[in-house]
Amino acid sequence: MKFEQAFAALRFDPVLPLWLLAGLAGFCALLLGLAVWRRARGTVWRGFAYAAVLFWLAGPVLLQETRETLPDIGLVVLDQSASMAVGQRAALAAAARAALEAKGRDLHDLELRFVSVPEQGREGTQLFAAIERALADIPRGRRAGIVAITDGQVHDLPADAKAGPQWGAPMHVLIPAKGEETDRRLRVIEAPQYGIVGQSVDLAVIVEDLGLPKNGMAYNATVGLTVQRDGEPPSRMQVAIGVETRIPVPITRGGPTVVQVSVDPLLGEASLLNNRVVASINGVRDRLRVLLVSGEPHQGERTWRRLLKSDPAVDLVHFTILRPPEKDDLTPLNELALIAFPVRELFQVKIKEFDLIILDRFANRGLLPPAYLRNIAEYVRGGGALLMSAGPEFAGRDTLASTPLGAVLPAKPAGGVIEGAFRPQVTALGARHPVTSGLQTPQGWGRWYRYDGVGAVQGETVLTADGAPLLVLGHVEDGRVALLLSDQIWLWSRGHDGGGPQAELLRRVAHWLMKEPELEEDALTARIEDGQLSVDRRSMDEAPPPVANVTDPDGRVLPLALRATDPGHAVGSLPAPVPGVWQVAAGKARAFAASALVNPRELADLRATASLLAPFAEASGGSVHWLDPAGVPELRRVEAGREAAGAAWIGLQRRHDHVVTGIAALPLLPPWLALPLILGLALLAWRQEGR
Repeated sequence: MKFEQAFAALRFDPVLPLWLLAGLAGFCALLLGLAVWRRARGTVWRGFAYAAVLFWLAGPVLLQETRETLPDIGLVVLDQSASMAVGQRAALAAAARAALEAKGRDLHDLELRFVSVPEQGREGTQLFAAIERALADIPRGRRAGIVAITDGQVHDLPADAKAGPQWGAPMHVLIPAKGEETDRRLRVIEAPQYGIVGQSVDLAVIVEDLGLPKNGMAYNATVGLTVQRDGEPPSRMQVAIGVETRIPVPITRGGPTVVQVSVDPLLGEASLLNNRVVASINGVRDRLRVLLVSGEPHQGERTWRRLLKSDPAVDLVHFTILRPPEKDDLTPLNELALIAFPVRELFQVKIKEFDLIILDRFANRGLLPPAYLRNIAEYVRGGGALLMSAGPEFAGRDTLASTPLGAVLPAKPAGGVIEGAFRPQVTALGARHPVTSGLQTPQGWGRWYRYDGVGAVQGETVLTADGAPLLVLGHVEDGRVALLLSDQIWLWSRGHDGGGPQAELLRRVAHWLMKEPELEEDALTARIEDGQLSVDRRSMDEAPPPVANVTDPDGRVLPLALRATDPGHAVGSLPAPVPGVWQVAAGKARAFAASALVNPRELADLRATASLLAPFAEASGGSVHWLDPAGVPELRRVEAGREAAGAAWIGLQRRHDHVVTGIAALPLLPPWLALPLILGLALLAWRQEGR
């Protein structure tokens, strides 16, 4: 036992009270002082005898502790975030863990605890938070050190390495890579969520080379960029590295437009995962311009106007013919309060500016010359939309079916006007058609009392009146036409006989005419939410739903069985973990969905680097090691205060922490020894004085 250890173990258990012991010591000191003053012989031996008596009365004992040494604890932190899946990092990290576990089993005075840093979504890698949580359960006196197996991409770094965490143990960083890496990434600066149909929006991106001097922004350095929209043939362009680039994206239709932009790879870069970005831009119409022409005032006129005016996205131009040409009462024109019908301006000059033309009970009474009716027909063939709500005039001699407009109508009048109560019914085809699918109720709709009979039908009949066509939809080259063979839909808006879905039906008809994507007969849509690809298939076929072929961003084709939900409607889903553009094909229909990076912060920089953690390892007395190809460094035990790392080894400190299991008290001057010692010293003093 060392002197300082023995002195620390020395204790006193006085036989007498302290005050009495102190008084006795004072009396002895007085006697010794008197003897010294008189220069008496034997004073030294007398002093030794007094000291022996006082020391014995103080009760000196030596405490002996029985100790049990506690093993030191080393913390091994495993980074399991998304960036650790790049290349061979996961395999190298697993090999490092296995090697540390094997070495830890051979060191009986060391316990290794393993903790994981899980994927934290948009928060990135929270390495230091995981270390702090784990150290909270480890006593400070048993902390041997920390070993972090990570790629070095950490997103919760303290502000300063020296003023950061004070763990009292060295931190060693093992990086599963060969050395500092480079990576090229394509980053989105601005991606609009919406775009106006017929216009273009700008997608702003920037190419950055990480790990190169000045971020790779060498003078006049350019790189190739590939842009692909909705599976169309890709286009190429050269862009400057480190400079924001704006890519114009034309919005040609309503609904989502999926754009994928990819950049040429950098030689030797860490991963290609962030070399491409995707954006989904939803195409919307700016304002829907609708022309409504009512041939004469009637009760259903308000229904049309109320419906169209209730939609804030609709610009309505409405004309009602109040004074047809045959009503000539010789009133001078300057005395009339009516607005002249601008035939030429509407049907020749500005006809192509309208998204939808509605002719409500309009008859051929000479207001529109054949040339203008022919313009309407050409407007439809060129991609326009026409809705005709027919009344008795359609079956009379002034019917529009006998004009040039009749060439685009899906049915011609035959059989005159049929009177009598009936309830509109959805046909078997209408049950699958998006315009009328899901509208029919078990109790049926309210009754109507008049409709026009027609002959051969060239379009699709979705509603019938006692088995006869009532609502016929037709495709004419690039345009569409809807023919409603009754003018009594207004009865539903009044709630007559229970009413019916008047507003929803007319809304669907109008949107189908204007080719809104959600109302296409042969439609295939795809979307990705929370890593799941959902496919929605609508078809007019009666056959069972087909198997869709899904092509992931890497080019792999995956079959997806669709299940029927409603007539003509089927859905399906599968996981979509890979970011990029997913393509779905079912028959002739194609759909695209954009899957962005699930964790953009974690995958923004995919390099393995020591630049972030090296200051913290150095400040703690630890080190940084690359696992490829050197492998796992040797694990050694070192004393606290000594070097804790070398070129091929890492050290965990010995802390010598222990617990006391027992205490034994050993008297330093027991009575059997004290009495002879005191008597001997007194005898020596007496003999010295007697000489």
